[in-house]
Amino acid sequence: MTQRSTIYEVAQRSGVSTATVSRVMHNASGYSAATRDRVLGIAAELGWLPNGSARSLARRRAGIVGLLFPDLDYGGDAEDQAPLYVDQVIRGAERAATEAGQAVLIAATRGTTGHDLAVSIASKVDGLVVVAHSLSEPEIAALGSRLPVVVLSDRSGRRTNLDSVGVDNRGGMRELVDHLLVFHGYRDLAFVAGPRRSPDSTERFAAFRQAMRAAAVPCPATPHAVGDFTQAGGARAVDRLLADREPPEAIVCGNDEMAIGALDVLARRRLRVPGDVAITGFDDLSVARRMRPPLTTVAQPMREIGAEAVRAVLARLADPAARRAATVLPTRLAVRRSCGCPSPRTTARTQRTQSPQPSRPAPNGRTPAWQ
Repeated sequence: MTQRSTIYEVAQRSGVSTATVSRVMHNASGYSAATRDRVLGIAAELGWLPNGSARSLARRRAGIVGLLFPDLDYGGDAEDQAPLYVDQVIRGAERAATEAGQAVLIAATRGTTGHDLAVSIASKVDGLVVVAHSLSEPEIAALGSRLPVVVLSDRSGRRTNLDSVGVDNRGGMRELVDHLLVFHGYRDLAFVAGPRRSPDSTERFAAFRQAMRAAAVPCPATPHAVGDFTQAGGARAVDRLLADREPPEAIVCGNDEMAIGALDVLARRRLRVPGDVAITGFDDLSVARRMRPPLTTVAQPMREIGAEAVRAVLARLADPAARRAATVLPTRLAVRRSCGCPSPRTTARTQRTQSPQPSRPAPNGRTPAWQ
């Protein structure tokens, strides 16, 4: 096995997501026989054999960081369903682990079997990185009593008293909504949320409401529609939204993949973006810049999230008695044509890190700086 072989390379060569590679390697469901054969063939060709490597390292109880994330597959096309955000986090985690001479063991939790899988993984690793809604908060806290655990959500990290890595969800979303309200003058905004258990989605919707209230615009107590952070889920949510009402001036989606699904629905309904409805996302996936029209979104450092989480696990292993660390990474507003701006633009937010309560920028109505 070459040191450079990673799950990301297997996924790229196989033409699938890293989540699909993980499902194949764990003999889970949600992929075709052809996909299974292709992934196993590429893994063998590259010499990437995670299960055997994990068992070998686990016997020494050193050198492995586990990564748990939720499996959002609903039984459809797994490649379309699996969030691209997770791919980027995994890539960053693997890079940081490799630089530190460590290995990463990843697993996707699903339903009631998630806890058993997490316990099994915990017995094979020195520390865990856990995407917050992979498990319940009590389950995450229980794991944290056994080994170092870093939560990928500052909100859940505070509740479980564990180290956490997050992004400035509130600041990024408020700047985006301020742009829609102040620069464009929109007043009829609809919010499409992610999974109900997702702390990131909760924080983004809270920021949406704060910005609406600050502008004296009526806002709902609950999201207008709920998806699941996938393209298909976003399409379903927007279909439901438009079945009950006239199109809003703007649809604010909790992440980019749901926004891409929303664009598909609007095109099918022959609604122009941004002429009839503006659309925004959150993440700044590479595909967002290639959409027609390019997607206005909030950019978050997805790879750095994974890398910082692995570094936090290793720091906790080196100093178990250190105070809890809550790292908040900055976001930036990436303004493109889907919101109604004529050309791609961006504004950069200067945010402090190591603070679970980022401050809100004051809306000024100025045109964002050119990219």
